Amino acid sequence: MTGPDASERVDPPHEVDGQPFLDATSEAKSRYGRFNLAVIGGTGVGKSSLVNAVFGRDLAKVGKGLPVTRGVHYHHDDSLGIWDIEGFEIGSAVPPGEQLKRHLETISQRTSAEQIAVVWYCVKANDDRLTPADIEMIRELDARGLPVILVLTKVDWARNPITGKYTAAKGLEEFVDWLEHPVDENGQPLAIPYERVMLTSTSDPNGKGKGHGLGELVAETLALSPEDAKDAFRIAQRLNLPWKREMVRPIIAGAAALAATAAATPIPVADAVALAPIQLGMMGRIATIYDLELKTMMSAGALAQLGVQISGQALTRSFIKLVPGVGSVVNAGVAGALTAATGEAWMRLCEQIYTGKIDPATLMDGVSDYLPNFFDVARKVMMQKTAKP
Repeated sequence: MTGPDASERVDPPHEVDGQPFLDATSEAKSRYGRFNLAVIGGTGVGKSSLVNAVFGRDLAKVGKGLPVTRGVHYHHDDSLGIWDIEGFEIGSAVPPGEQLKRHLETISQRTSAEQIAVVWYCVKANDDRLTPADIEMIRELDARGLPVILVLTKVDWARNPITGKYTAAKGLEEFVDWLEHPVDENGQPLAIPYERVMLTSTSDPNGKGKGHGLGELVAETLALSPEDAKDAFRIAQRLNLPWKREMVRPIIAGAAALAATAAATPIPVADAVALAPIQLGMMGRIATIYDLELKTMMSAGALAQLGVQISGQALTRSFIKLVPGVGSVVNAGVAGALTAATGEAWMRLCEQIYTGKIDPATLMDGVSDYLPNFFDVARKVMMQKTAKP
């Protein structure tokens, strides 16, 4: 009676180092940088609710919140920086524009990683006016070359019973019309250099629901962001998942190509763990795009165990047994397909954590449910074959 052949032998588990995951995370954070948003408005205008709705962070709890100077706070974590600039000081002998100018000068002395990309100038919708102070400060922002979005907060919306669409309540229409074509008290055109007027609410009048106008605000913010800050904004915001998927897919494709190159000279099934650093690096970059700080959610040992699970040894054995003609080694096609399937599975898992459907504390308990199965890999191998000329 002969022993099992190489494709059936059960090999002892290999050690897998979780460091490639951490290294890739660090590299990705450095590459994408931080998106810095200035939010200007007085107390009660709804700045904190707006930031929380778009970025999933409490403005007062965004990483480090340090008073930079009177009336200015900078809150930040890895992907997002918020410059919280209060409304001008009533009764001050210093004009509002001059106060803001001093604040902006202070900010300009900070590092390049902290410079403002876009400004949200927030005004409560029911204030029904822009004050001379508001206009002066918007002009000062424009003079600094900063794109300004005028955000009307706490908008009351009316729902069309036939179309289901929401529009601003009639009482706000006149104010919005004036904002679109501002004139002075004499009816002369008034230059107020904001880029867009966005109507928003973070909840319904009863304090429930998800609000309205936030998706449009996010889209306009991205459009006005400098090119080198767009990816950082896509990572920091929490309302548009398709943007994140668009960033992830080239990473998966690159890792699959790298894995295929590594297996250009076919490797034994028992050595499929050699693909783990490539896959872990891919996973670290994907986790960064979903703004997940997994190194604080998982121990180093858990990351290593995750590497063992995704290294592909068991799945590769199953694949080799079930697919005629593949052989007893991992070739380029299998390595690329396995890595691509792993990347897509990991993307789905990250989305579940990101949207709060999975508790990071229980990640290891359910990770096996998201690992690619035989059919995922077989499908990709077949796609590779049919794509060849």
